[in-house]
Amino acid sequence: MNILELIQKRYTAKHYQSDKAIPQDKIEDLKEILRLTPSSINIQPWKFTFVQNPEMKAKLASVSMHNTEKINQAHLLVIFSVADDLDAFQKVVDAELPAARRDWYNKIKASTPEADLKTWFAKQVYIALGVGLTASIALGLDSTAMEGIESDKYSDILGMSDYKPLFAMAVGYGAEDDFNRIEVTPKSRRALESVIDSI
Repeated sequence: MNILELIQKRYTAKHYQSDKAIPQDKIEDLKEILRLTPSSINIQPWKFTFVQNPEMKAKLASVSMHNTEKINQAHLLVIFSVADDLDAFQKVVDAELPAARRDWYNKIKASTPEADLKTWFAKQVYIALGVGLTASIALGLDSTAMEGIESDKYSDILGMSDYKPLFAMAVGYGAEDDFNRIEVTPKSRRALESVIDSI
């Protein structure tokens, strides 16, 4: 199946088969795919937290607004977090980025207000979400992007201080009776000519 067919087939799962586990090799593939996500100047200001433990998943589900049921049902929850402590992230930059990339980032940081820098970081994490959603369907998995989480409570539960959770993605196998399955609720998008300009 080519990429267009995969995107045509993909839908946002509203209910999951709680008794159907994801093969671990697919989870490992998803980890590596997210690691390879592109970002502006290759800055990679993110942390991806993979939660399979049912007890931890339940704690996070309880502070996930209207997404509680989906998280409890899905076999996997991936949390997308952004670098929030700039001093801590500077240590990552100094230790892990090549000199040219490090110098480029330091110039941007020196001329950019902290709030704007953090907004730029967050935009990079949204790129990773797009990669994760596409990768999931390519791996034969269903997924749900969720901005409806209580970020501060996620941080407390996960013991995070240097990174801030932005959103999460439930991953698993959609329930057969999910009303949002593509064969039940066809994909609805604006017309091509309404969203694409060709020059």
